[in-house]
Amino acid sequence: MAIANADLTIRELHAAVGRSAVLTDHQTLAARSNDRSAAASQGRAIALVRPRDTAGVSAVLRIAATHRCPVVPQGRLSGLAGGANAVEGAILLDMTGMNAILRVDPVEMVAVVQPGVITADLAARAAREGLFYAPDPASATECTIGGNVATNAGGMRCVKYGVTRDSVRSLEIVLAGGEVVRTRPPTVKAVGGLDLTGLMVGSEGTLAVITEITVDLLPAPGPTLGVSASFSSVDDALDTANAIVAGPHRPSALEFCDAGVIAALRAKVPESGLPADAMAWLLVLTDSAAGAGEDVRWYTQTARAHRAVRVDSATDAGAVERLMVARRALNVAMRAVRGGSLNEDVAIPRSRLGELLRRLDALSARRGVPIATAGHVGDGNLHPVILFDPHDPGQVAAAQQAHIDVLAMAQELGGTATGEHGIGLEKLGAVDAELGPRLRSIQRGIKAVLDPQGLLNPGKKL
Repeated sequence: MAIANADLTIRELHAAVGRSAVLTDHQTLAARSNDRSAAASQGRAIALVRPRDTAGVSAVLRIAATHRCPVVPQGRLSGLAGGANAVEGAILLDMTGMNAILRVDPVEMVAVVQPGVITADLAARAAREGLFYAPDPASATECTIGGNVATNAGGMRCVKYGVTRDSVRSLEIVLAGGEVVRTRPPTVKAVGGLDLTGLMVGSEGTLAVITEITVDLLPAPGPTLGVSASFSSVDDALDTANAIVAGPHRPSALEFCDAGVIAALRAKVPESGLPADAMAWLLVLTDSAAGAGEDVRWYTQTARAHRAVRVDSATDAGAVERLMVARRALNVAMRAVRGGSLNEDVAIPRSRLGELLRRLDALSARRGVPIATAGHVGDGNLHPVILFDPHDPGQVAAAQQAHIDVLAMAQELGGTATGEHGIGLEKLGAVDAELGPRLRSIQRGIKAVLDPQGLLNPGKKL
């Protein structure tokens, strides 16, 4: 973008949303140019805009359309795929200031929120009303609902409650030219049109900007109880997990860690009490309002029947919280091992998880970088973590190649390169192989209808 055009764009932004909401200094733009992925930004933005309401977002998009200026919607930058990274000449649209919980309705059992609301804050507000917001990404205490919707975020409770899309009822969105629309009525049932709500969820800011979100709430669950089980082999842990998923006592979380992850978590969170000598560990939780004790007994029996070395019940809030704190520390703990990490997000059929883990071991040996794996074994979504020294160019290159290999491996096993983190920039190279040319063409055609100038988060997802 020419400097004169950029200057004119910024002046119009000042007039539309106020000078205090438009930041152009290098330090601010640099700090907001990258999320937590290893993907580099794609250029320097011209401004960071912090809208206060939907009207402000609409004004920004109208100005952007007039001057053909890219717009990159952003939340708290906790993403792991580069989806919110800056592109050349862009307006960075920081939605974190639109952070009001507008309504919690115990009759309709919905909440209406702005996109900047922190996920854990919504969950806490719902709980005060005796209700429950189910999605629970690992970064729930810092990520936003808008970011969750943009990436269709998952988390540990997906095995019982599904991903973010399963809790989104309706959206208010701003189209690329600035027009404000709602994707559907807020009723439980609404089949009068195509599912634009589902289309927007997971679109990573490439189709529209989300300004208001209506989510489903559930009755409050019971207290979380669970089982911590360690195994001398990965196969025994996977057999246990498959038996639990197929059984009559549906868990609210079913998490797996291999020996490499266990060691890193023990070093980072020593008070967790994770087993020192296990080759694999399962955390199985229930939040059933009735029958939770029977759930725990059944999980214990199942683990023992599949050769668990040790099974401990976590039947009080403190014990469960210690284990959850450890599991949520995955990314930080793994990065501390060598200073650098690539956090993968593949999902494959559960019947092939053992094959995936064996192939990851072989890949680690072939590329010369450690790979340790944790994840949501109950739905087949694992997070292999590739470890490397960021100051060693050879390790960096080996890790990058291993990253490409892991994505291809998941697809070869009938799965996907991303179960919940999104495509962003980091996984663009894997999308063609996964979807094929016809589906890619259809999806790009949808974007062309909604964003004919290609200004919304260009170069990402699609």
